[in-house]
Amino acid sequence: MTRSIRLIADDYGLAPGVSKAILDLIDRGRLTGTSCMTGFPEWEEEARRIRPLRERAAVGLHLTLTDQVAVTGSSSLAPEGRLPPLGSLALPIRRGRIDARDVHAELDAQCDRFIEALGGPPDFIDGHQHVHFLPVVRKWLLTRFATAADKPALRGAPALVGLDAAAKIAAIAALAAGFNKAMQRAGFAVMTPLCGIYDWRQPEKFAPALNAALASLPEQGLFMCHPGHVDETLRARDVMQGAREVEFAVLGSDDFGASLDRAGVRVMDGGA
Repeated sequence: MTRSIRLIADDYGLAPGVSKAILDLIDRGRLTGTSCMTGFPEWEEEARRIRPLRERAAVGLHLTLTDQVAVTGSSSLAPEGRLPPLGSLALPIRRGRIDARDVHAELDAQCDRFIEALGGPPDFIDGHQHVHFLPVVRKWLLTRFATAADKPALRGAPALVGLDAAAKIAAIAALAAGFNKAMQRAGFAVMTPLCGIYDWRQPEKFAPALNAALASLPEQGLFMCHPGHVDETLRARDVMQGAREVEFAVLGSDDFGASLDRAGVRVMDGGA
């Protein structure tokens, strides 16, 4: 019996090369969908490219609170108009140095840009560097979609598997503690378990992580990935570069297609 899994690419809109690679893989049926970063100047053009694919691909919002230019400009969240590194984000919020209203305003702006460009709300929501698990973002989700008839699905906590990245997985799981149950109680569908976490500084570990997921993910389980082509825009915006080319090559390969067949796995269609 064929088992269906979700294969979702992060970071659509981060750079033209990333967006092009993701569109290619969606067109080949190798991805369920992708989550979008809406804060960059190219967003409207990239939204125009992906909008026709919404009938067969899940298109979500990739909430971004770290390392990029803030849509809302200067604030307690981004004193010089640039979002902080992840390591300095959570603790200042807990100590009150970052106003939760500024965080919520940034998230509202990113969500509004998605809706304006794509003509409707996101199919699902996740977070760049897993920021959607932060308490301040959980509160935004509960507030923003409190009265929504069709709430977006949410990316859930990671599965506690993957010996090569055990510490990383455990740290993300700790950040996500209580998220799944709280959001489900609030009426959100939660996509879980999450796999695809590995040390991207060692790109050769991507294929084994993917193959392990094919063997172990349950029906509708979620594997996240970061395929892309490296271009000058990506080099200026993000440190994750070479691994994206490796992920694209693996996901687009005949070997991956054969692995799906051997495992009796199908990549879910993400259309509404």
